[in-house]
Amino acid sequence: ESKLRPKSNSEAGNLLFLHCIAQPLSSLLSPSTAENSCQTRNLFVKMHKIFRPSVQASISILRSLHPSNSILFFVHDFSQSTSIPKKQQRVRDHGYDNYMEIEKKIRKVIKVQELILSQPNSMVSSARLDNLSRRLGFKQFEAGRFVLKFPHIFDVFEHPVQRILYCRLTRKANMQIQQENEAVMAQIDDSVTRLRKLLMLSNTRCIGLEHVRIARREFGFPEDFEFSVILKHPQFFRLFEDKASKSKYIELVENDPELGVCAIEKVRENEYREKGGDAENIRFSFVINFPPGFKTGKYYKIAIWKWQRLPYWSPYEDVSGYDMRSLEAQKRVEKRAVAMIHEILCLTVEKKISLERIAHFRITMNLPKKLKDFLLQHQGIFYISTRGNYGKLHTIFLREAYNRGELIEPNEVYLARRQLAKLITLRRPNTDHQFVYSRTESVSDRFDRVDLDQVKVGSEKSWNEVKVSDNEQASEGSESDLESDGHSCDIDEEGLVKHGSKDIMVKETLAV
Repeated sequence: ESKLRPKSNSEAGNLLFLHCIAQPLSSLLSPSTAENSCQTRNLFVKMHKIFRPSVQASISILRSLHPSNSILFFVHDFSQSTSIPKKQQRVRDHGYDNYMEIEKKIRKVIKVQELILSQPNSMVSSARLDNLSRRLGFKQFEAGRFVLKFPHIFDVFEHPVQRILYCRLTRKANMQIQQENEAVMAQIDDSVTRLRKLLMLSNTRCIGLEHVRIARREFGFPEDFEFSVILKHPQFFRLFEDKASKSKYIELVENDPELGVCAIEKVRENEYREKGGDAENIRFSFVINFPPGFKTGKYYKIAIWKWQRLPYWSPYEDVSGYDMRSLEAQKRVEKRAVAMIHEILCLTVEKKISLERIAHFRITMNLPKKLKDFLLQHQGIFYISTRGNYGKLHTIFLREAYNRGELIEPNEVYLARRQLAKLITLRRPNTDHQFVYSRTESVSDRFDRVDLDQVKVGSEKSWNEVKVSDNEQASEGSESDLESDGHSCDIDEEGLVKHGSKDIMVKETLAV
């Protein structure tokens, strides 16, 4: 009984009881027993060892039965835990959500572009576009309305012979595609390094070819990466086919210790050299920037401070020989999973990737099963956006790599892709209609101001006075418009107006 006695009031205060035994125990809580003996107190300690689950109802029942009992002075609620909660609600960050609103349109535009480029002469009729776009997820007649929303990307014209509408890419769109392809081909060496590091993150140093093909755009690989990246570098990669599954796999030939350095380690080194500080606080820490409106209490800040100092194994380190049964080892594995996802995002071109793409590497990289709930525990490092595909698509951003919706350290591929985003946000103004309307209005205003009764055949008023009045009106821009279009009045030597009719001039202007 002496060993089971609580060491402090805080330990005794966490004693909990099940609801089913609360009523029988009430008979033991008489004032005479509680005041002169510690047997009841030791009984509570034993119950605490056996029944650890938190049952708040039993505490409330005991307090209601014996409100004046002195033995219940140590029965109170749980103190808040100083560990990161397992389940957290997602706090929105509108900067990333607005970025995904444009990215959602980019995905559809790229699908239609690939469809048009796959057709003969890189153009397709409106009827065939509507039929083929059903495979891309468009509804009936939706593809035609979609291409009309982006006039700087898609050019809709009438065929000179068939007299039906056709669609093709504009010159700006073709230049953007060419610029992106040149940027990707110029970074072939970087693509080889990224693929080597991606294979080193795997437990078996082997990844399925189809999984890499699906995520090739995120990692900046070219379309023919199987030939230009893998087969052209046999000293780094080996491509083989599994006989059982009939699937192709990419295998790393040899590990390079120089590539086994995480991006977060370089960030820590730079931060320590620039700012200094305690080395123990920076050694295993991550850059944390919580979204606006994220509430952090006192206990949560303590939990973050403890988590930042927790050591973990490097994602490039082989942990197959370690014993993972202890609680400390499990905490290190969880933090290693955070570092693994952080390194995958650093290998991408735009420092973002969809959750479904990461799920393909879950088994080979020992990632948790419930990735979304796991990432929501670390909202200061990652941000999950649900914009796109009606909330079914989850995109993960690396918060430290972005500032106000823009990449802090952009590359050539990222800049080329942002050109497509600019073309999407542009709208073609109806300049032709505005131009004709403004000209017609200026001409009509001029004839309203000029009193044609003063200009008569054989009148004694000289043309110089009329010319002076015209020069005053030319300061408003109407004279230059009339002279440029050839609508100025023709005057003979005697000062007679050859086309002095207002109706004739207005009709000629409207015809132009």
